[in-house]
Amino acid sequence: MNRKLALLVLAQGLFLTNNICFMAINGLVGLALAPKPWMATLPICAYVAGGALTARLVGRHQLRFGRRRGFQIGLLVALFSCTMSLWSVMQQQFWGLVLATLIAGYYTANAALYRFAATELVAPEKREAAISWVLGGGCLGAVGGPLLARASKDLLVAPFAGAYLLLIGVALAGLLLISLIDFPPLARPAPGQGGRSGAALVRQPVFIVALAASALGYGVMNLLMAATPIAMGQCGLPFADAGLVLQWHVLGMFVPSFFTGPLIKRVGVLPVMAVGVLLNLGCVAFALSGQDLDHFLGALLLLGIGWNFLYIGGTTLFTQAYRPEEKTRAQGLMDTGVYATMTLTSFSSGALVTTGGWQWMNLASLVPIALCAAALGWLALRQRRAR
Repeated sequence: MNRKLALLVLAQGLFLTNNICFMAINGLVGLALAPKPWMATLPICAYVAGGALTARLVGRHQLRFGRRRGFQIGLLVALFSCTMSLWSVMQQQFWGLVLATLIAGYYTANAALYRFAATELVAPEKREAAISWVLGGGCLGAVGGPLLARASKDLLVAPFAGAYLLLIGVALAGLLLISLIDFPPLARPAPGQGGRSGAALVRQPVFIVALAASALGYGVMNLLMAATPIAMGQCGLPFADAGLVLQWHVLGMFVPSFFTGPLIKRVGVLPVMAVGVLLNLGCVAFALSGQDLDHFLGALLLLGIGWNFLYIGGTTLFTQAYRPEEKTRAQGLMDTGVYATMTLTSFSSGALVTTGGWQWMNLASLVPIALCAAALGWLALRQRRAR
């Protein structure tokens, strides 16, 4: 830990406060404003679709402007999108909210690079710990996001409109923190030496499996988390209970971060990721066993821990897939895949929960879990044969 990394951890906490608050309220706001119930999670879908559409652009901006200026641009976009969301909710403009959350996707793709920037602030042998610490900053979001959503529900005339007002302040605080961090310059490729093409990077087995674990792990998590407030409302549970479930879910996502890096060092990255797959299966089993508060709480807690093992493991594995001059290109490809998967699951989430219900959603999540397990088994077999 050093001063720069500590500030980046705090910036990550503010980003996750924004992210979790968006996930907690946008489905419910969408349900209130949408012309059709199945469109309820379109604001969440637009949020992650914006990340998919701009992930490679974010990478190019980072290379052109540097880490600090690039992160500052992301936070200015967050300020604008929160302001536009506030106006849209106050004016009962559903499509305005969808557009605002689409724009906010640039911020989420931008802040997703905090985990890679962390590895540049420490010695090479500490990169696993640095990734874990920055993602562990999400514990602040685990507390702040649901708390902000609950506290702001009736702050203004329109339900949850006050959340967007408070998120403007969160973005300003993040802008101040990033401005205090002096990032090392990014390696710029020499003319004619830009490294391998995107297609060559993607063909690597390590790249494929790192992307599959990160994208499918995030996809399953997003599929179930985005629909949880709606599903709990369908079961007659109050929003306060949904906030509690999301809080424990996000704690499950980020508290293990303080131990995942050392665990990867000790037992290896693939075993840790395999445990993440098993935890996802445990989440589905728990969710299918009942629909009261305890079942939602247990399922989402397991889902959060499973995501942590898959995402930190996938990110750590991914750092083996590129050379320094290929960094921003590879990171843009990685996050494009992650956000494209999240876009699909966000849209599916609203359609499944409003038509098929909570049980069908959990059964559908078994498909990406099985694909993730197959990818890990394939890489483990290749590595064993190579040895």
